[in-house]
Amino acid sequence: MNNKPLYPISVLANLLNIHQRTLRIYDEQKILVPARTLKNRRLYSQNDIEKAKLILYFTKNLALNLSGIKIVFGLLEEFEIKPSDYFELINKIANKKDIDEILNLEKTAKRGRKSKNKINLRR
Repeated sequence: MNNKPLYPISVLANLLNIHQRTLRIYDEQKILVPARTLKNRRLYSQNDIEKAKLILYFTKNLALNLSGIKIVFGLLEEFEIKPSDYFELINKIANKKDIDEILNLEKTAKRGRKSKNKINLRR
């Protein structure tokens, strides 16, 4: 049922309070690709709605561009995370106190030695 295409572009745009052109851009960029009818009209599923909500969260709250969002979705798909679980995972990561610890990222100086400066992911 979650993958069944039900909603035309106008309904999804109204539901998310965005312009239809925004959804068309997501489709052109292969970020949110809906199913198509025989007359080539876009139909969105419940999973597409969850994915669109996450795209809007990334663009409005985290200032990610579409290229960054493609990378995030690629990782989510690689780890076989369902669209219904996207927000749970993102919130889990966001609520951690030290994201540097989570990702275990450190800059490495020349010759493979760790430098004293950690990568600062926060702005």
